[in-house]
Amino acid sequence: MSLTPKIESDLILAIKNKEELTTSVLRMIKSAIKNAEIAKGDELNESETSNILEKQAKQRRDSITQYIEGNRTDLADKEKAELAIIEKYLPKKMTQSELSNLVDKVISETQANSISQMGQVIKEVMIKANGQADGKTVSEMVKTKLT
Repeated sequence: MSLTPKIESDLILAIKNKEELTTSVLRMIKSAIKNAEIAKGDELNESETSNILEKQAKQRRDSITQYIEGNRTDLADKEKAELAIIEKYLPKKMTQSELSNLVDKVISETQANSISQMGQVIKEVMIKANGQADGKTVSEMVKTKLT
């Protein structure tokens, strides 16, 4: 089952089971997907839907960090619970060794040998990783390998 129908069916189930947090998060995700579809003028493919979910997860991670720094553990806990729900729909992340192998492969394919080609390598790795790698981690790994 693709992501959007799965989210919709899980939303209906959460409403029936009176799961307020899950219902709230899934409605927010569904709304973000719908807004992107309106902006695009067409339905989103799996990759685009996955990107929206990744943005939502990143927002939660950033909020968690800020709330912890601000000594607001109650709000950080709420964001963590929302993040856990969003992560159920994200693709499984690559391990460090899998990501390292992919970076090495892309570096050899692009024949990159200096830090000035870092952007090109990161772009290719992110395309090939297909949502299974965090941009920050990829950037750090590419930088390490090209210096």
